Amino acid sequence: MLKISFSETPMEEKWILEGRLSGVWARELKASWKKNHQTDKKRACIVDLNEVKFIDKTGEGLLRVLRDEGAQFLLGGCNA
Repeated sequence: MLKISFSETPMEEKWILEGRLSGVWARELKASWKKNHQTDKKRACIVDLNEVKFIDKTGEGLLRVLRDEGAQFLLGGCNA
C-alpha cells in the first residue's frame, strides 16, 4: 500500500509518500502526478521519500520520470 499526500503553496508543491512504491501503487502515483503536478520553474517540487519502505523496478522508473519533470527528492532528511 502507498499513501500519497499532496500540498501546494505559492513557493512549492510537496508530495509525501508512505509505504510501498511498487506495481499498482506506482501506477496510482503516476495518475495522481499527471492530475496534480504543475510545471512551474519558479516553484520547487519536493517528493518526500522518508517513509517509503520498498521501491520496485516500476517505482524506480517512475522516480526517474518525476526527476526529469523537475522533482527534488528528500531521503532520510537529505536532498537527493
